[in-house]
Amino acid sequence: MENNIVMEKIPAEKFRFVNQDERIHDKKFDDKPIGYFKDAWIRFKKSKASVVAAIIILLIFLYAFICPLMIRSHSATFMSNLYAKKPGRVSWLKDIGIADGGMKRNFSERGIQSKLAIGVGAENYDGNHNVTVSEAMESEYMPMIRYKETDQGYTGRIDTYLEVGFIYRSIEQAEFQKIRDWEQETGLRVLYPLIADNEFTYAFDKTDANFWYKVDAKGSPVRVNSNGEVKRISLKDDMKFEDNYLRDDNGNVLYYIYAGGGDQSTAQYKIRVLYYNYFQYLYGHEPDYILGTDAQGYDMALRLAGGIKLSLEISIAVATMNFVIGTLYGAVEGYYGGTVDLIMERISDILWDIPFIVLASLFQIHLAAKVGPIPSLLFVYILTGWIGTASLVRTQFYRFKNQEYVMAAHTLGARDSRIIWKHIYPNTLGTIITSSALAIPSVIYQESNLSYLGIVKLGSSKVTSLGTLLSDSSGIWTNYPHLMILPALTISLLMICFNLFGNGLRDAFNPALRGTEE
Repeated sequence: MENNIVMEKIPAEKFRFVNQDERIHDKKFDDKPIGYFKDAWIRFKKSKASVVAAIIILLIFLYAFICPLMIRSHSATFMSNLYAKKPGRVSWLKDIGIADGGMKRNFSERGIQSKLAIGVGAENYDGNHNVTVSEAMESEYMPMIRYKETDQGYTGRIDTYLEVGFIYRSIEQAEFQKIRDWEQETGLRVLYPLIADNEFTYAFDKTDANFWYKVDAKGSPVRVNSNGEVKRISLKDDMKFEDNYLRDDNGNVLYYIYAGGGDQSTAQYKIRVLYYNYFQYLYGHEPDYILGTDAQGYDMALRLAGGIKLSLEISIAVATMNFVIGTLYGAVEGYYGGTVDLIMERISDILWDIPFIVLASLFQIHLAAKVGPIPSLLFVYILTGWIGTASLVRTQFYRFKNQEYVMAAHTLGARDSRIIWKHIYPNTLGTIITSSALAIPSVIYQESNLSYLGIVKLGSSKVTSLGTLLSDSSGIWTNYPHLMILPALTISLLMICFNLFGNGLRDAFNPALRGTEE
């Protein structure tokens, strides 16, 4: 069968003349070559989980280095043991119920009376201001934020910083005058009357400066009537505490007593102070800790930043050592092979079979005292940490060393060093980078475990680790959950994000996916 082909004539108006230098086409094509790293970046961006993980890692990294710069009132070495294990508190936020330093607790009647008495005592600074509990609830020094009666007693929320209340101190006479001058300058009261040592003093602990009021042998507040009758008073009566202040023969309260010393400059005074204001006198600022304090009384935000920084520094240092040592060792093994490879592999096998935790313990026992715990830990990784990277590099060199381009380089007389680093090594770079990135969460986990178990001791006034923070909180976290939650959450984020980030790098640097759309 013949096909009838009809030739259709194209009208002349469909044509136009083209200038000699003019280029015409229907679609503009981008003919620029894409480099290896640009192509990897394009593929990395397609993994949303890896991008989010990278952002979280960056934010944690920025927190570790920026937080110490933003908290200017005190340094990471600043500690107040009376404010240990406290939740977060920020003075200008506490009035709206945010970061108020409060904790929810249950109280017995005697227990809540002792807490309410702190606020009352702060207002009764001279023995003449006998305010009631309801009146003292408006005081800025009242530790009880709110409370209510229950079938089992009382429940309420208490400001744990104001809960410290009053303490005794021994100071020089000159210091006493400085406190007086500071009180007049700021309008804040630091010095409070001393407590008499008599039958109404709290029987179980006479060193407790918070029992400024008259109590019976069981610690319950009492009132002495004009006829000498002692009557226990109840919280339900909107009670007024009767003070038990130390007074002179004229009935004036005493703010200090002589406690020893020679002359005017060395004489020691025993005083009783409201610690919240005494803290401001000593350090020039209120006790503000945005994330609270740790088990020793250090700023938790700064300790957490220091722990993150230390973990990142150790892990990055180890990853760098793994990268350098593992690359050199594995390249020699994989390129030369034969007897060289056999001997080097046996050395690696011997080192690999040594338990890491045993090696770390031995180094900490015998080396840490001389060079410090951190260099000792790095020595452990120098000894064994690079073996995994070396094995990967060795495998990649065996894969590529017999390729045609390598044989061509041999034929043209290229030196071994040039063939290793110019022809074979670039093809292994993606695998090595991925391995180094995935080594970071592994090191963080190992370091945290060693610190938590006490094998590596990284806790001091100057430095701490996330594992040390976990270890310090292990026995008390049920009562102070923030001590465990914050470092545990940080370690979890670092582990998860670095693994997701490493997986993204693995796919991005995979030569088999180069140039693909997905």
